[in-house]
Amino acid sequence: MSDLLTVRDLRLSTPDKVLVQDLSFSIAAGERFGLIGESGSGKSLTSLAVTGLLAPGLRAEGSVELAGTQVIGAPERRLVGLRGNAVATVFQEPLTALDPLMPLGRQIAGPVRRRLKREGAETSGAAVRAEVMALLEQVRMPDPARLIGAYPHEVSGGQRQRVAIAMALACRPRLLIADEPTTALDVTTQAEIVRLITSLVDELGIALLFISHDLAVVGQVAERVMVMRHGRAVESGPALQVLTQPQDDYTRNLVAAARRFDAALEGQG
Repeated sequence: MSDLLTVRDLRLSTPDKVLVQDLSFSIAAGERFGLIGESGSGKSLTSLAVTGLLAPGLRAEGSVELAGTQVIGAPERRLVGLRGNAVATVFQEPLTALDPLMPLGRQIAGPVRRRLKREGAETSGAAVRAEVMALLEQVRMPDPARLIGAYPHEVSGGQRQRVAIAMALACRPRLLIADEPTTALDVTTQAEIVRLITSLVDELGIALLFISHDLAVVGQVAERVMVMRHGRAVESGPALQVLTQPQDDYTRNLVAAARRFDAALEGQG
């Protein structure tokens, strides 16, 4: 497999603080890669650097090559062509990621129409609606014909996240970034969304960058993982090896804490 994403010596900083430094990793086409770290470790900033969506005032140095295109320093018009086509993101909180004043179907229709236009396909209302319905069925949305006209506040958190996933897949990206996609959901819905994302990337043959602080979740999804702390990578390797035989003290502490938490839950049961 060839590398779809290659990050080398990435450094992200403000005028007075370094937030990410000396970060290097790659993701092959079709590979599932996990980025693990506590809040403030720099994992979400890294994903924004990959998509060229860093906030003004943040400086990016090093190299981020996505689908053969250098992201760092690239003009916005070139990055716009990558987003949706080469990469798409599912964010942590779908209620803020979705437009509260627009029906769910129309929100999915936007990227669908762009993709159909790019492919030179028919973009009539009927053609777009058929694609939207197909996407909603693909993400296992119950009763899509009814929910297509619903607003974000009228559906559950899990259904909103399914819509966000459908939007991300609408342009058929080669890399899907899932940035803490289960944090705002209850435990049962978390498990459903994790299974959905895993099955979809396998079914579609696309790569996945899964970002989370939850080791158990990442262990279910990723083939390889990288653990970050204070903007640096402290350990990386095959997921099973890193999560069962960690070499770095910080990773050991994370694994031990996760095991204690699981044991406490079992004790309560």
